[in-house]
Amino acid sequence: MGINFHDPANRETYAAREADRGWYRFMRQLLNEQTGFQAVDIGCGGGIYTRALADLGASRVTGVDYSEASLEGAGKNTEPDSRIAYVLGHAENTGLKERAADVVLIRAVIHHLGELDRTFREAFRLLRPGGLLVIQDRTPEDCLLPGSSTHIRGWFFSCFPKLVDMEKGRRWPDHGVRRALEKTGFRMESTVHVWETRREYETKERLLEDLSGRTGRSLLHELDDRELKILIDYIDRRIEAGKRVAERDRWTIWAAVKGEEK
Repeated sequence: MGINFHDPANRETYAAREADRGWYRFMRQLLNEQTGFQAVDIGCGGGIYTRALADLGASRVTGVDYSEASLEGAGKNTEPDSRIAYVLGHAENTGLKERAADVVLIRAVIHHLGELDRTFREAFRLLRPGGLLVIQDRTPEDCLLPGSSTHIRGWFFSCFPKLVDMEKGRRWPDHGVRRALEKTGFRMESTVHVWETRREYETKERLLEDLSGRTGRSLLHELDDRELKILIDYIDRRIEAGKRVAERDRWTIWAAVKGEEK
C-alpha cells in the first residue's frame, strides 16, 4: 500500500527527528569546514537536513518537496530563520534559479525515483561550476544486512522475505547511481558507507510502540495490520526486556562535483 506523503497525518513523521551527529561530522569534512555556502535540499520532507545544512554554516538553504503536508510539517518544526526557505516543487523540476547553489543535497529520495537522469540533470542545472552534489540513500546491500538489536531493519526481511524483492526493486545499486552521475557530467569524488543512529529508546517497549505506528518507516506501510503485529512480536522475542536500544541504519553517500556544461 505504501506511505502517503501527502496525508497530513504523516507530516510529523519525517519532521520531528534531528540529523545524526555522525552525519554532521562527515559533512563538515566533506565541506572542508566551509561556511557561507548556498544550498538546496531536494526532497526535503520534514526539513531535518534543511535545518542541518543551516547548522553547518550555509548562508541560505532552500528545501524543496512535492508534498504540501511535508512542507507544512517542516515549517512547524523549524524555528524562524531567515536563512531557510521551503518551496513546493519536484526533484526533476524545482523551479529554482540555475547556477545559484554551491551544494545540493538529495537525501533519502532516489529510492522513490524510477529513473535518475532528470533529477541529476536538475541538480547539475542548479549548481555553480565546481559545486558539490551529495546523494545519500540506502543500496540493497545496506538494507539487507542481518538483523540485530542495533540494525532493526534487517529483521523486517527475515520475518517477511517478501519484502526482500520489494526492497531490491526500489533501491538503486551503487554502480547505477555512479553511472547516472557520470552520464550527467558530474565527476565522482567519493563513495562511502556511514552508520547513522535513527533513534535511541530507553526500552525495547518504546521501540515496539514506534514500530506499531510505522513511524518514519515507509517500508512498514507495505504490511497490513496483521502482518505488522507479527513483525512486532518477532522483534519482541529477539530483544531482552527492558533493554535500551540504539537503532542504526547504514547509508551510502555519493559525493560528486559539477563538471563542464554539456
